[in-house]
Amino acid sequence: MIAILQGETRKEKTLKMAGKQLMKAADIPAFVDRVIKAGCDICAIGHFNYCLGDLEEMMAAEDELQRIGEEFGDRDSLLPEIAAYLRTIGRYIDPGSSVTHWSENEKGQQGASLP
Repeated sequence: MIAILQGETRKEKTLKMAGKQLMKAADIPAFVDRVIKAGCDICAIGHFNYCLGDLEEMMAAEDELQRIGEEFGDRDSLLPEIAAYLRTIGRYIDPGSSVTHWSENEKGQQGASLP
């Protein structure tokens, strides 16, 4: 509870002490853009998760994804925020829906590429 009152979670403090960088919410659009430019079809899965793309895309972009991860830092604490951003640009799939690719969403068809 003390860590939250001081503005940092216990995990954030632990990562900082370990010398690991933490991604900031303001970096989410740039992160998503870089993942897309790396060749991965990133999309939200529901409201709280996302995937970088299919296995083949991720393997082909493995080196670039590693660089992106090092540049932006740990993003685990931002899962809902990343998913929310992806939803705003139409890159999402809701579990149980008939959509098989994010581009089938109404927003996805209009906003298939990033601004």
